[in-house]
Amino acid sequence: MKITKICCIGAGYVGGPTMAVIAQKCPHIQVTVVDLNEQRIAGWNDPNPKNIPIYEPGLSEIVAEARGRNLFFSTDVDKAIDEAQMVFISVNTPTKTYGKGKGMAADLKYIELCARQIARVAKQNKIVVEKSTLPVRTAEAIKSILDNTGNGVQFQILSNPEFLAEGTAVTDLLNPDRILIGGDTTEGGEEAINALVDVYSNWINKDRILTTNVWSSELSKLTANAFLAQRISSINAMSELCEKTGADVNEVARAIGMDSRIGPKFLKASVGFGGSCFQKDILNLVYIAKSYGLNEVADYWEQVIIMNDHQKRRFSNKIVQTLYNTVADKKIAFLGWAFKKDTNDTRESAAIYVADDLINEQAKISVFDPKVSKDKMLNDLDYLETRTSKENIDALNVFENAYEACKGAHAVAILTEWDEFTAYDWKKIYDSMHKPAFVFDGRNILNAKQLESIGFVYNGIGA
Repeated sequence: MKITKICCIGAGYVGGPTMAVIAQKCPHIQVTVVDLNEQRIAGWNDPNPKNIPIYEPGLSEIVAEARGRNLFFSTDVDKAIDEAQMVFISVNTPTKTYGKGKGMAADLKYIELCARQIARVAKQNKIVVEKSTLPVRTAEAIKSILDNTGNGVQFQILSNPEFLAEGTAVTDLLNPDRILIGGDTTEGGEEAINALVDVYSNWINKDRILTTNVWSSELSKLTANAFLAQRISSINAMSELCEKTGADVNEVARAIGMDSRIGPKFLKASVGFGGSCFQKDILNLVYIAKSYGLNEVADYWEQVIIMNDHQKRRFSNKIVQTLYNTVADKKIAFLGWAFKKDTNDTRESAAIYVADDLINEQAKISVFDPKVSKDKMLNDLDYLETRTSKENIDALNVFENAYEACKGAHAVAILTEWDEFTAYDWKKIYDSMHKPAFVFDGRNILNAKQLESIGFVYNGIGA
């Protein structure tokens, strides 16, 4: 089957960028991204591409090139599904907050709603592609819904997990390590796999496109994120030991990273990992293991999450202890709120939990982040449900620049590794703060000796 029309349900952090790149690289394919969120679709259709709802370096330029030519954003979900030969499902799969599996299992209600909508609308054979990160054997459930509630048309289900790192998503899409496509081993399944391979091969060498069965593809995504998060928790565990023994975690990481069997990536000690994937996917993996009675496997992976939570609490505790065991009514300036640089995504950001801990200690938090709005920060705190919205508003002040955020502060905490933070006039910041002036570098990006020569009391991670 030659694909000429693609529909993607979900205009979020995965669907939007992925479809924009497919549209740019495949001008012969009409790509329509649909979402029920009218405000989000309006953002994608904003006349100024720089105002699109997701910030990723290079994304606005790609959207500007393809939008209106063969890339479209719409709220008319039924029309897009009806016209497309291939439908990507790229909706949210959050961790369940209710019922069986609460706090661990993936909530698949949005996936099921998509499947039922596709089944209701489809009048011709379609390839349905799982782009959302899903538990193993979700494709089986999707196929059952499609086959039993549809109009008698044939559906092929493919698993095509994304391996994007936010902040470098466009680079990852244009030059991926690999594209993974899982499908049935039947003749129809092979045809569907080949149809998606043909789409990607417009810009990706076929030797980097891996094909597997559906279950291997689904599990590979969870496993990849679990392994990456495990590396971060491993080096963070060593950072605490380094602080106790006088070792330097950066030197330890450099030493072990030169071992070709280990490698240097994801060995950067910090206040902890965040983002939409790592914690959610590991908890999902834990839940799957427990559901099969594999308790030792579940315990092993759950420890990665426990270590990450500990690292965030340890950071906030260190701020309190260093500031003479009280931060009540003290101004603590946060530089950064996004979970990592070059993105406006704040999901599971360390900043949220550190702020929550410090507000519980009656600190006053002032924040500057170059890409995150005040409303988003307050929503993040409200989501924790640890206090009223008014209490969060009273405790959190957001500023338009870092110098204003730091003025009159007792301490500055680096929560996101934005490059611009290293280029600031730190003498100017020091002069505007209460003395002694403390810096807590949760990302180890600042020059400790330079800050200490200015007069700061510097605290990094793992040294």
